[in-house]
Amino acid sequence: MSSDMLDRSLVMEAVRVTEAAAIAAWALAAFAIGAVAGVLIRRVVPAMAAALAAWSGLLLATLLYLRQHYQAPLTARAGQTSLSSWVIGNWWTGPNGRRVTSEHQIIALLNGGVHRGYAQWAIYQPGTRYWHFQLIEGGWLLALSLLLIAATIWIVRRRAA
Repeated sequence: MSSDMLDRSLVMEAVRVTEAAAIAAWALAAFAIGAVAGVLIRRVVPAMAAALAAWSGLLLATLLYLRQHYQAPLTARAGQTSLSSWVIGNWWTGPNGRRVTSEHQIIALLNGGVHRGYAQWAIYQPGTRYWHFQLIEGGWLLALSLLLIAATIWIVRRRAA
């Protein structure tokens, strides 16, 4: 997958975070991370910076690694996926059915179009899994938030005693 395609894919996935049900779970996770950081660091600005860094790292890890593995992706010929599908990766196969690995062959395919016997394949998550993924993401973020809030309460009570 090209760098530009990867960048656009990441931007679109980041936008998806802010448009659906998981936004509440992300907000709760940010609050819980901030509360834990505040209790542990005990200084406002450094705790805010640590919370922002931790939340951003969590979002990046979710976008790059976790979300694509919520459910096993499907494989189909390129062009047979719907516009709402999230394409994770693609590759070419030659006339013999094996993956094209030669850089020269790939460049020739991209410059000259599709040659006889060559096919482009895609690994993708169909758009119909969108709400399923939102529920999965919301669920694990809610569980993480509850653990962080419980840890915050435990730390505060332990220090008070």
